[in-house]
Amino acid sequence: MLSSMGVQMASILLQESVGIIARIWSYLTQQFTFGRITVSASSLFVGVLVMMVTLFAARWTSTLLERRMSYRNHIDPGLRYTICRLVRYVVTTVGLLVALKQAFAIDLTSIAVIFTALSVGIGFGLQYIASDIASGFILLFERPIRIGDRITIGEDEGDVQSINLRTTIVTTNDRIAIIVPNSKLVSQRVVNWSYGDPRARIGIPIGVADDSDIQLVTDTLIEAAKGVDNVLTEPPARVQFLKFGDYSLDFRLLVWTNQPRRHAQIRSDINYRIAELFRERSIRIPYPTQEFLLKGVPRHLEPNLLSDNEFLATDEHR
Repeated sequence: MLSSMGVQMASILLQESVGIIARIWSYLTQQFTFGRITVSASSLFVGVLVMMVTLFAARWTSTLLERRMSYRNHIDPGLRYTICRLVRYVVTTVGLLVALKQAFAIDLTSIAVIFTALSVGIGFGLQYIASDIASGFILLFERPIRIGDRITIGEDEGDVQSINLRTTIVTTNDRIAIIVPNSKLVSQRVVNWSYGDPRARIGIPIGVADDSDIQLVTDTLIEAAKGVDNVLTEPPARVQFLKFGDYSLDFRLLVWTNQPRRHAQIRSDINYRIAELFRERSIRIPYPTQEFLLKGVPRHLEPNLLSDNEFLATDEHR
């Protein structure tokens, strides 16, 4: 008898548990319709789960692909980065569409409506973000700027660390990260020291006193470029006589290097050499001077003015 009562109690509890689970499931699967979009708590949960799995799969796929391609030395690092980024974006986009389908049961028409709404939002204030994203894809496909390139943007110079969907990270020599919108890299003037030919020509302007020996200055500048680190012997260094300045003779020393990203240090090393050789050979670097012509001064006062100037000059030397 006790056993039969226990069985009845267990049956009642089981029925109540099944009923509770059925009611909870009905609440979770209860659908709400907003226009063409149908959503429920369960479908929303599935959509979020699909999106989380997609993000993990995109990151894992990109990392695995990058690791596999890192063993192939003939593939450019910038190209590897571009391929991995595009794969991540494709996987994320496909996963996003699947998540929207699972969460909101939307079809292609509904997706078109969503993108239409987004386009209206872009027209009202998101055009800069859209421009940055479009520029990011331009950078990835055209590759005018690649990972590891040395670039100059205005007064900032550094190495490209990463090209993201909306921004690019540039790291300077001071280990400072500069966050640059992608649209700025596409629409404005950017100097890429690593693009194309690995060699680059560096110009170093210099002015000397107007009474200097031109041939001596030329030979000295050529010698200053010899033995400097990262300066190529072929093509050889050249000197250009630019112009007769207001108070100087203006020259420019031209050297070639296969390490253009180190152009600042190369200029510094050559300037040290120029200063040393100029001092040894008594070649003067002029400074701006001004002369004043006094008109209408009585002739009998000129000796007094000359004496005063000589006195001031003597006093300065003291």
